[in-house]
This record gives sequence, structure tokens and C-alpha cells, in this order.
Amino acid sequence: MIHPSYVDLMKVVNKGVEEGEEPVISSRYSVVMATAKRARQIIAGDEPMVKVKDKQKPLSVAVEEMNQDTLRILTDEEKDNLDDNGVEEVEITEEN
Repeated sequence: MIHPSYVDLMKVVNKGVEEGEEPVISSRYSVVMATAKRARQIIAGDEPMVKVKDKQKPLSVAVEEMNQDTLRILTDEEKDNLDDNGVEEVEITEEN
């Protein structure tokens, strides 16, 4: 079992969503796609936004960034209204 779990990560991403609103993500697929995209950014040279342990892999760093709420998945509305708030933003859209 991985830690944090997909359910935990989905809760972190959706924590600002009010009752009755559509969640930012509703599937594990979105978590996987967002962390994979961020891991590729780290591999390409972007600085990690969390403390990296010795020999920690980029995907593990991306998962930790999401778990610590320094990595966000943007909704379509947020993507249209980008503002610099100090949080790394990974654009991902869910396909049904």
C-alpha cells in the first residue's frame, strides 16, 4: 500500500470544494496524471517545492508536493484566471 493513499491525495486536492460543487478531481487517474506531469517537470530541472530525501525519486517528490498542498490541479475556471499565488500549478483535465 502506498502512503499517502489515492483517497488521501484526492481529499487534499478537493479540500476547498464546497458541498454541492463538483470536485476538482474524482478519480485516481487524475492524481496519477498530475503527479506524473510534475515528476517530468522535476526531471527537466524544476526545483522541488518540498524537502527531498536522499535519492528520492521525482515521482515520490511530486506525490509529497501534492500531499503537502504545494501542488495543485487546476480546474478549467482556475486555468482561465491564472494568478501567481506561490503554488505550483499543474494543468490536468478529466476525460469521462
